[in-house]
Order: sequence, then C-alpha cells, then structure tokens
Amino acid sequence: MFKKILIANRGEIALRILRACRELGIKTVAIHSEADESAMHVRMADESICVGPSSAQSSYLNIPAIITAATLTNADGIHPGYGFLSENQRFAEIIEEHNIKFIGPHSSHIKIMGNKIDAKKIMDDNNVPTVPGLNDISNKKDIDNFINKVQLPIIVKAASGGGGKGMRVITDYDDINNAINSAKAEAKKSFNDDKVYLEKFLITPKHIEIQILADSQGNVITLGERDCSIQRKHQKLIEESPSEILSNEKREEISLLCKKAVSSLGYEGVGTLEFLYENNNFYFMEMNTRLQVEHPVTEMVTGIDLVKQQILAASGEKLTISQRDVQLKGHSIECRINAEHPESFIPSPGKITQYHQPGGLGIRVDSAVYQGYSVPSHYDSMIGKLITYADNRQECIAKMKRALEEYIIMGINTNIQLHQKIIMTKEFQSGKYDINFMSTFN
Repeated sequence: MFKKILIANRGEIALRILRACRELGIKTVAIHSEADESAMHVRMADESICVGPSSAQSSYLNIPAIITAATLTNADGIHPGYGFLSENQRFAEIIEEHNIKFIGPHSSHIKIMGNKIDAKKIMDDNNVPTVPGLNDISNKKDIDNFINKVQLPIIVKAASGGGGKGMRVITDYDDINNAINSAKAEAKKSFNDDKVYLEKFLITPKHIEIQILADSQGNVITLGERDCSIQRKHQKLIEESPSEILSNEKREEISLLCKKAVSSLGYEGVGTLEFLYENNNFYFMEMNTRLQVEHPVTEMVTGIDLVKQQILAASGEKLTISQRDVQLKGHSIECRINAEHPESFIPSPGKITQYHQPGGLGIRVDSAVYQGYSVPSHYDSMIGKLITYADNRQECIAKMKRALEEYIIMGINTNIQLHQKIIMTKEFQSGKYDINFMSTFN
C-alpha cells in the first residue's frame, strides 16, 4: 500500500481523493498554485507545496514542478484526478521513470486510447460497435464514397480531441473543405495534432457510458452505465444512473463487450467507454483512461468507492469485487454546479459571501468551496457537484428539486437556476431526452 500520495489536481476532485486516502491510512500532499493557497484541499492535506503562479500552464500543468514536489515530499504515488494531466501520456511516462506509481493506467494505454482512431480499431477488433467512419481523408474520392454510403450529415473529429475541440458537423456537401480545414486548425491549436477523421453524424442519440474497473492481474468488472445526454457544447451538465432507456439485456450485452475489449489491453484501474446510443444500437466514441467527473452516480447505485478501488488497484491489490457482486440498486442524479451566469454562461469568479449546502438522506455534495472563499478566474468554472440518490428515479428527481432549492451560493452567479428548470421539463421527467436537449431548451 502507498505511504504517501501526491494529488496533482485541485478543487472538489482533490478533496475527494484526499478523503479516500485518509480512509485508507495514506498520507497526502496537496499541490497548489499561488491562486489556490487558501483552497480547502490545501488546508486539509498533510502537506502542501506551491508549484507555480496562478495560470494552469505554470502550475497544474507544470510537469517538472509536480515531479519535483513529489520527489521533495517522498511521495510514492501520484493521483492525477481528472482534467489537467490525467490523460497526458508523457506525464505518466515521467512518473514511471522516477519510480513513482501513476495512479491510473500504464502510459502505453493512455497513448493508445488517447488517439480516437486507434481506440476505434481496438474496439472493432473486439466486436464493440463503432460509429461508421473514414480515418484516411487524404483522398477526395474516398470522402465522396463515404458520404454516398452513410449520407449527410457527417462530423469531422480531431483524432486527439476532447471537449468538443476540433469538431465540425457537415450538413451541406459544399462545406466539406472548410469544415475539415477549420477542424484541423483548431485541433492543432488545442492538441498540437491536426489529424482529423470523419464519422457518420447521429442526429438524436443518447450519450451512454460504461464504467469499468480492472486490477493489475487481469480481473475486469463493469459497474453499469451513466446517461450523460444533458450537455451544452459537448460539456456535460447532468448525469444519471441507471439509464431509463436501457433494458437489462442491452446493459449486459454492451458490458460484456466492454469487459472483453478492456481485458484484451491488459488495462489497469478505472476507465470509461463512451457511446452514442440510437435506435437500440450502441456506437463507441472514445475511452477515458481516468476517473470521470460523474463517477459519484455510479458509486451511489453500486455502493462501490471508485477512488479507493482505483488506489487499491494501483497498489497491486487484487479486486475483491466480482461481477456477481455488482448490483445496481436505486437511482442517482448529479448536477454540475458551475460559477457562471445561468443564461449567458459567462464565468463568474469572485468571493462567495454566503454559502449553505443542502443535506438530508440521499443528498451528497462534492465541493471544495466555502463561505468567504474566492473562486479564481484561472480554471474551469465547476465549483461542485450535487448528487441525489433514492429508490427510484421519480423520488431521486424530487430530492434533487428540494436540494437545488436549498442550495445557497451568494456573491457569484451559478447555474443552480438552470438545473431547476431542466429537471422540471417533461423531457427530463420522462427520461426521453437526447444530446440535443440543450440546443432546444429555453
């Protein structure tokens, strides 16, 4: 077991990891930027060390500073959380070279799954259904043949992409060249890789993802699915588990395929396979080789602590949970609480003058903010996650409605009002919403 883990992140996920470490009897080191000197994860860690100025590039993305911090504090493990360097192959390699354990998959797996074209090939080899696509777009005739086969609309995607960067939907044949060139330019700027590919664009799909957990000894289990279809500009807003539209047969079918694919890699740790789901068919999009923001809804319906399991797997321990032990019970919903205007979505940094978070049975708040805390302008606007759990979906929605009404954050703008409106719509109430929901929401 680890003696000391350095948490290479900030905010609520740093605090979440810290709490898991404390329960496992592991000492913690919090890194922070100058802007985060008074952050809660810094206050609660056993040790803390500043790794740079306020900008993420100079601190939370500063690999030499983070490795130096780990070396100075004698950390034997580094947990990357999500975002920042969590899926950075070179970061994982450097950690491995320094004989420190990266709490996540091997760097080679991050590399393979980080390239969406390579990831799709692995899934194809394991009979996991993928979206029809064209990887080599150097030949105009091949593009024309592809369009004739799948019909418009199609979508251009960055091979190394994420977060909606390097993506363009094409509905008109005459827009093809401009869309490809524009996507390439954005991909180069965002990921330093201008390779793009084409896929059939699904018009009204759900966004469904499968959570997996694997140890270093070849044992792999799946932990059900999450429905993440409520999203704006490819950024998720609300997630829930289980999905209202999946039958047990469909769930088991896709879970078995995911397990087989992950086993073929010799993968270790937690991971998520993301799919579009339309007309009772799954289409693989990508695999995230890290902990997901929305992992709490899976924890609530399975009773399994994913962060602890991730740490245990990284320490070399064998899974003590079998697939038979995984039972989905009840329903859970998560709302991402962002410091932004609920209508314009403009970020709203500043000092929180009044703070009261909801409580009660089935209410969980993952957040690192507090009254008097100043939300910095340098990072992502998400300041917390509100999670509810109940025996069924309707009770879970009722709890979320009450919890959102009780959640008070003054001094800055938040999207709490937006969540209140979303969960009361007939589409959300029925569960019959897809990824286009926010584009038609008013």
